[in-house]
Amino acid sequence: MQLQSSDLKDAAAKGIITSGQAEELWDYLSGQTQNIPGFNFTHILYYLGGLVAIGAMSLFMTLGWERFGGWGILAIALAYGGVGLALTHFFLYRKGLAIPAGIMAAFVVVLTPLAIYGLQAGMGWWAAGHPYREYHTRIDWCWVMMELGTLAVAVVMLWCYRLPFSVMPLAVTLWYMSMDLVPFLFGGPQSHSDWTLHWDLRKFVSLYFGLLMVLLAFWVDIRSRHGKDFAFWLYLFGVLTFWGGLSLMNSESELNKFIYLCINLGMIAVGALLSRRVFAVFGGLGTAGYLGHLAYDVFKDSLMFPFVLTLIGFGIILLGILWQRSEVRIASAMRAALPSALRELIERRM
Repeated sequence: MQLQSSDLKDAAAKGIITSGQAEELWDYLSGQTQNIPGFNFTHILYYLGGLVAIGAMSLFMTLGWERFGGWGILAIALAYGGVGLALTHFFLYRKGLAIPAGIMAAFVVVLTPLAIYGLQAGMGWWAAGHPYREYHTRIDWCWVMMELGTLAVAVVMLWCYRLPFSVMPLAVTLWYMSMDLVPFLFGGPQSHSDWTLHWDLRKFVSLYFGLLMVLLAFWVDIRSRHGKDFAFWLYLFGVLTFWGGLSLMNSESELNKFIYLCINLGMIAVGALLSRRVFAVFGGLGTAGYLGHLAYDVFKDSLMFPFVLTLIGFGIILLGILWQRSEVRIASAMRAALPSALRELIERRM
């Protein structure tokens, strides 16, 4: 539930609290939430500036940087990393600004693959024709060592500073690894049949790697249920990886397609249970995709399908109305059967 100053003013107008209490309570709540990410102008500036800086050292890296050579790139990455560490410490411990500190910590982690690339190039261990800018656009086994190093630095930064936004580059790196592991473990395809096998392996690795990321996110969510949200980015990229692999698995079987629908409906239910919109978004996309398959393939010449689908939609709305009437009683009974840690997590999100 989101509380706004207008809600407190309405409560004061109705005599529930005084105007002075409303102002004091709003000042207190504003102070308590200043380090919680929100959609306000200050936080937008924080994230915009941070993402521009992070993008400059990652996605938007130009080929001109290759002129510095490996040792030059390593030196620049270490210098930037030192500045990022100093700013992380300054923002967090001197100014008490957790959001800018988290962005600087993420900036340090993002610099790690650049530093490792510079070291490898400087030592002569890097193959020609693989500039650093392709790290974010090309799937290749040669990035795996850079990804492992990035994960290690991300874990250290999390251990030292405990800032949720620094999980973002860790989650992105795990997503990259889910794509680069197949060529790393099985080599590249040599023939058309190898390409088919390679593609199937990628889908399965993406599916199971994403599932493991989601389970890791859930474990982190349970462990941090009383504090900061460290699981958000893991959920986002875990669901993206899992759902991407699942959706790419083509099947001629209608039963398998129906199972795909059920999985997506289950994701929507999990999203509602854990208050994680990412499950609902991708589950909704998958459900829409299955309904599109029914409309354009299975019932493409049917006159009744749109009417039946409309009735199903109205039925779901009616189910929502019935659920709302008994939501408190049913939800309380369901939560009582859950483990205490999961129950506390759900109640905290309500």
